[in-house]
Amino acid sequence: MKSKIVIVNGHPDSQSFCSALSDAYAEGVKSTDAQIRKIELSQLRFEPNLRFGYRQRTELEEDLIEAQKLISWADHLVFVYPTWWGAMPAILKGFIDRVFLPGFAFKYRENSNLWDKLLTGKSAHLIVTSDTPSWYNRLIYRRAGLLVMKRNILQFCGITPVRITELGPIKPSSPERRAEWLEKAKQLGTKLA
Repeated sequence: MKSKIVIVNGHPDSQSFCSALSDAYAEGVKSTDAQIRKIELSQLRFEPNLRFGYRQRTELEEDLIEAQKLISWADHLVFVYPTWWGAMPAILKGFIDRVFLPGFAFKYRENSNLWDKLLTGKSAHLIVTSDTPSWYNRLIYRRAGLLVMKRNILQFCGITPVRITELGPIKPSSPERRAEWLEKAKQLGTKLA
């Protein structure tokens, strides 16, 4: 059976290096027999705020309904995004708030603190850029922003394993170094990692 992969580009700028990484990963996937779809958050039209929390339902926009269909279809999700202020960009957080809803991504059990993970059977890979060196992120920040995405969001919903590839620091990098990272993203796509 062919793998079904969805790449979520979580950068709000369609001309970003994350977009180039997303394209490179997709190019790698295309050299396999896997099926691929992309979700470009910079192109979606939706209200990123969960305006009423979970007290009152906020109707999903068409772009978010389509995103849920693609996530349901996928075996493997790839999130490509930058780290800003130690975490994901607001548009990606808003996307997750609006899409990974109770009844779609998880479901609390009645009269219980436990929940059912509704996205089991899927895996994920985070390809995350940063201007902070990865050693500093590990030692000082303890990878807090990455672990929120891995544990508190994806694994909470049953997505496992979740692999992480950190790339950076981006800002002072040379064109040669960026070309190496693009090739790495392409190779990850060929391995469906």
